[in-house]
Amino acid sequence: MCVQPVPWPEPDPQVAGAVAAMYLGRRERPLPVLVRDQLGAWLADEQFAGAYGMRGKPGWPLSRLALVTVFQRAEDLTDRQAAEAVRTRIDWKYALGLGLADPGFGHSILSEFRARVAAGGLEQVVLDALLARLAAGGLVKAGGKQRADSTRVVAAVAALNRLELAGKSVRAALEALAAAHPDWLEQRICVADLTRRYGTPRRSARRSSTRPRRCRAHSATTRQPGPFCSQEPRL
Repeated sequence: MCVQPVPWPEPDPQVAGAVAAMYLGRRERPLPVLVRDQLGAWLADEQFAGAYGMRGKPGWPLSRLALVTVFQRAEDLTDRQAAEAVRTRIDWKYALGLGLADPGFGHSILSEFRARVAAGGLEQVVLDALLARLAAGGLVKAGGKQRADSTRVVAAVAALNRLELAGKSVRAALEALAAAHPDWLEQRICVADLTRRYGTPRRSARRSSTRPRRCRAHSATTRQPGPFCSQEPRL
């Protein structure tokens, strides 16, 4: 496969008309349509020439294969699903400048493209081109100083670790009781509900932002300081 640079075609009139009709008014447009409308043709075949030779049969335009890869990763699609989206989805055809009857390409082309780009050390081409286009359009500006408070990060991680350990301890104790004294446990706990209550890893639990309210409610009912009232030890 060789590189024969071609300019990006304008969106097919039929496809553009269908997209305009489908996303009238405030209806949110999909990512491929937004990319084409706001960024235009921001990739060029010449940027990937180093990954291919100058001889051989011309293949699909490399810049459009790169854009397909971007959409593929954004939607977490397999190569086969991405190739099918190129063939059937009107928003992808709009972004790529394809006609309604365009058959697309075989899915194996995507893996070959990624391998050649990686072998040629061109992994940053898409990101660099995107940043340059965004900067040219005034959509991003030069970054300033960023402050990261490591104390809060470490404290949050420590709290989540303690929560996970507590959940695992409860689950281990219940499993031991279920094996040693099943009759006693059934009189006090709904055994059938154990998996739902204690099977979910504690790390997936979300910390509530209403900590003071929960603390007051707990203290009012038990007249004892709740677990959310005590101060966490400093790290």
